[in-house]
Amino acid sequence: MYLALDGVIGVGKTSLARLLQPTLGAQLLLEVFEENPFLSDFYGDRARYAFQTQLFFLLSRYHQQRQAPDLLHQGSLVADYTFAKDALFAGINLTGDELTLYTRLHTALADKIPKPDLVVYLRAPTPVLLDRIARRGRPYEQQMDPAYIATLNHAYDDYFAQPAASPVLTLDCQDLDFVNRPADLACVAERIQGALGAGSYQAPLPLGNAA
Repeated sequence: MYLALDGVIGVGKTSLARLLQPTLGAQLLLEVFEENPFLSDFYGDRARYAFQTQLFFLLSRYHQQRQAPDLLHQGSLVADYTFAKDALFAGINLTGDELTLYTRLHTALADKIPKPDLVVYLRAPTPVLLDRIARRGRPYEQQMDPAYIATLNHAYDDYFAQPAASPVLTLDCQDLDFVNRPADLACVAERIQGALGAGSYQAPLPLGNAA
């Protein structure tokens, strides 16, 4: 079973992936976005650093996703991103010849990437995302333009409104706190397992400190 989480920056993808790992008995495939040397500059000047940032992410995500078949031979897998989302960001940040070149490269690489059995789209209103981004306090995110998050939010909604290559489960996370409320985590896990056809969720005992 290959489960991938997706959604806008700050919605809680990585936290949920870590919490689901023991529940589903799965391995983790977590995005290594902090290794992108252009990311901090990108948030300060998107127009100047978009192409470098996007190409680094594309190749990094490709090399990570190529590990998925080997990991799936060992059991289930939970990822905190989808390869397809890279093109969504590129459509917002790139234009002209840069977008054309990126699109050709993404299309060539995407054919070699396994498709998830289920994609979980985590969504929340832009003010909620901005609050969560501010509270987690990553230095390179402090100069992030709120309008950029709003644009991403609309783009994600539009993207997941279209037919997809994998089944999609959409979860509204505005009032969910699966990190600090075990009942919320149990509800999310049950909906995911139901969508996967894996039966009911059984809460692990003891739950431990989710934070």
